[in-house]
Amino acid sequence: MLNSLKKLAQQTAVYGLSSIVGRFLNYLLVPLYTYTFPAEDYGVVSEFYAYAGFFAVVLAFGLETGYFRFRSRDDMPAGVAYSGALGFLLLANTVFILAVVIFRNPLANLLRYPDHPEYLLWFGLILALDAVSALPFARLRAEERALRFAGIKMAEILAAIALNLLFLLIWPKAARLWPGSLAASLYDPAMGVGYIFLANLIASVFKTLLLLPQLRSLRLREGFRVIKPILTYSLPMVVIGLSGVINETLDRAILKYLLPYDLNTNLRLLGIYGACYKLSILMTLFVQAFRYAAEPFFFAYAGRADAKRVYAQIMQYFVIFCVFIFLLVTLYLDAFQLFIGPEYREGLDVVPILLLANLFLGIYVNLSIWYKLTDRTLMGAWVSLFGSALTVALNLWWIPILGYRSSAWATLACYASMTAASYLLGQRYYPIPYPLLKIGTYLLFGLLLYGMDREFVEFCGWNTWTTGSALLGIYLLVATLADFRPLLWRRTA
Repeated sequence: MLNSLKKLAQQTAVYGLSSIVGRFLNYLLVPLYTYTFPAEDYGVVSEFYAYAGFFAVVLAFGLETGYFRFRSRDDMPAGVAYSGALGFLLLANTVFILAVVIFRNPLANLLRYPDHPEYLLWFGLILALDAVSALPFARLRAEERALRFAGIKMAEILAAIALNLLFLLIWPKAARLWPGSLAASLYDPAMGVGYIFLANLIASVFKTLLLLPQLRSLRLREGFRVIKPILTYSLPMVVIGLSGVINETLDRAILKYLLPYDLNTNLRLLGIYGACYKLSILMTLFVQAFRYAAEPFFFAYAGRADAKRVYAQIMQYFVIFCVFIFLLVTLYLDAFQLFIGPEYREGLDVVPILLLANLFLGIYVNLSIWYKLTDRTLMGAWVSLFGSALTVALNLWWIPILGYRSSAWATLACYASMTAASYLLGQRYYPIPYPLLKIGTYLLFGLLLYGMDREFVEFCGWNTWTTGSALLGIYLLVATLADFRPLLWRRTA
């Protein structure tokens, strides 16, 4: 078991290099955006990336998980599942791009951006390229080529960072210094946040070029013969994925329409909420890196006698680390807030709520193995639909009354409810002996330490850094003595 945990930890670390370290570099663009653009302009960015989340799930058709399930089946030749899934993605996304090209102007009017139909075209291309490239990335994960996976991800992120710096800092400055130059004549200040979208598009093209070796290995005739069973398994994952996107991004997609103010004020508040949402990204990135490593690991390990015990152990250490991330951000929030401009900091009170919500999302990701291993993806879809319905209802009810802060509470309520539902169903169809008492103790201990920090800092006037460091040290000491030191002893025994 220890060797399995070590292997999963190593894979998570490598994927984390691209997902956490790489995305953290991308995260450093948030100060550039929030110090460059007013909140109402950043609200446009938050809104479009919320829309992007919905389409990213639909255009991938759940084939990433379907490929993992079918790639090693005895009745399917090697590589055929990949060819069928990739061929289908190429065809479907080509149709999508043609639709965006044809209807971009009416859609721009509908979204209240009549002067910028190019936003929709650029985003359509980004979404199609990302959807098609998802399967080559899945193949790299299945083949445990984590370094190549991480390298391409990092290259895309670094390209996006460089292009953002070029478009938002270097190019405008050159245009001001040399007004009669070619750079000045080509630069269009009216494009504004459009340069953010353009940088993303160019980086996506660059990533796709790096994936060409994986994209060229196609056997379309054989692949399309097997696409039907793969889609039958995968399409419920679209429902699950859409439900996840609704839970994660619906608030930023609808705040502009539900907040009870004028359009500019609504966009300003959306920008504030979107920027503060970014401060919870460390939890999101860890969950994402863990999912990249855990999904193929869980499938590969399922046939072993101690599989359920290993899954339970993984859940325990996952929660311990997630509570650490929660405390790291909340206890040092005075430092993390510097990543966003002063105009955006009035929404910092949503950060602890969103961190806790994403912690429950991570627990749900662990629990979801029951319906994937038992081929009950449709039941998993129903759990996700339940969460989505709760998200929609709470946002529609609370936003007009309580404002954008209610969206954070709706996200927490959704993920906590989905976690409970998935646990109960999992114990019926694929029971795993999760250490609930220990998991609950760590969650409550983390919340207690956070509450003590607020009490000491806000009401007693204690130094933020000293208090936060002491409380975080207490948590690490308890976790080490209670769980990590015994684990090391067992390894050396």
